Amino acid sequence: MPSGISSFFGLNTALRGLQTTQAALDVTAHNIANADTAGYTRQTVDLEQFVGLKVTSGARSGNGGALLGGGVDVSAYRRIRDAFADLQYRTQKSIHSEADATAQTLANVELVLNEPGDQGIATLLSRLWDAWQQVANQPEDTATKGALVVNASALADGIRALDAQLAAIKDNAAAEFAAYTTVGGDVLANAAEIARLNAQIKQATAAGQQPNALLDQRDLLIDRLSELGHVTITELPNNSVQIAFGNVATPLLVDDTTAWEPTPPATTLYPTPSPGGKLGALQELSRTGGTIDQYRADLDAFVSQLVNDVNTAHGAPFFDAAGTTAATIAVDPGILADPTTVQTTAIAGSPPGANDVALAVAALRGGTADRLYAGFVLRIGSEARDANRRLSAAEAVLASADTRRQSVSGVSIDEEMANMIRFQRGYQASARTMSTLDDMLDTLINRTGRVGL
Repeated sequence: MPSGISSFFGLNTALRGLQTTQAALDVTAHNIANADTAGYTRQTVDLEQFVGLKVTSGARSGNGGALLGGGVDVSAYRRIRDAFADLQYRTQKSIHSEADATAQTLANVELVLNEPGDQGIATLLSRLWDAWQQVANQPEDTATKGALVVNASALADGIRALDAQLAAIKDNAAAEFAAYTTVGGDVLANAAEIARLNAQIKQATAAGQQPNALLDQRDLLIDRLSELGHVTITELPNNSVQIAFGNVATPLLVDDTTAWEPTPPATTLYPTPSPGGKLGALQELSRTGGTIDQYRADLDAFVSQLVNDVNTAHGAPFFDAAGTTAATIAVDPGILADPTTVQTTAIAGSPPGANDVALAVAALRGGTADRLYAGFVLRIGSEARDANRRLSAAEAVLASADTRRQSVSGVSIDEEMANMIRFQRGYQASARTMSTLDDMLDTLINRTGRVGL
């Protein structure tokens, strides 16, 4: 045996084999146990050759000696993560969340619009024109005029109710946006937690440790932030990060171990022009001049045209002249009090049965007001369909990005079972080596020199 080598050196080599294969089996078991854990990243054991000791005996002339290998050692417990796959996933998650929030809200708008439907504005408007035609057919019949006023009131009520429901959808979007962005909301709460994890990760990394579980927790929080708005990640020393949120470079939402906080009297997240994600959709739906306000403006334009056309053709206020918006439209109080005041003719001294005014109002069917309302309904339907189309496309791209990321970071049970068998074989081989060496040492220590051996 070359000089300087202990008789027990081989036992240490076999022991390292046992320890490293045991560590590999432990990591495999950890992966299998967390196969369905949200945010978990597959881990692997990096092995390296253990350089044992330098020997001189038997070395070639002119050579300073040889390094005798001492087996294997664990160099790192590494997370299998692809930064580019993470970037793609988070970008698509933001796009998908924005499309999803928009599509859901526009579906609610279509629901309250109720077109086509028995109680939709189009049906109520058609009943108004039918009632005016009945008045034209029976201009002196009090009951017919009463039915006209009832139908006109139903139309006004339906329009006001639709406007109130649109306003409620806008208010709900604004309230949801505020809930996410105020102190204690998801954005600032996640930011504070990420800053706390940054501090722990830095401390562990500086101490030479590998904080894989902490890194997984932080990545999961960043994934959740990407659902709410666009995130930009900047790597810092010791595995810490900076996070810019909502397409705003400054201030940073998370800067190393510090999370952004609103300065009093502010109580909400810093304003963002277009944060992306779910917040971007909610902001666009609820802002002044945003999607819902545009719908209400279209509805107001229809109401203004309807009131003006009917009152002009009637020759006197049939609808309240002050109610030219969807929120204020109403039948004139005088006509409500006395339906017989509905005018059927504008010809002074005309004989009984004159119906020129009633015919003129009934002739408004299919006119400008009807076309404005039809355009309003068409716009909502088209934008809702487009939102669903964008959502379907975003879902497909997000699923592809998630599959790509999971192929790298996710746990494959089949792969882990194969690894388990491989490491088990390695453990058995190292154990057999140790047994063989033990037998050799037993012979050397207990039997060497005995007669007959």
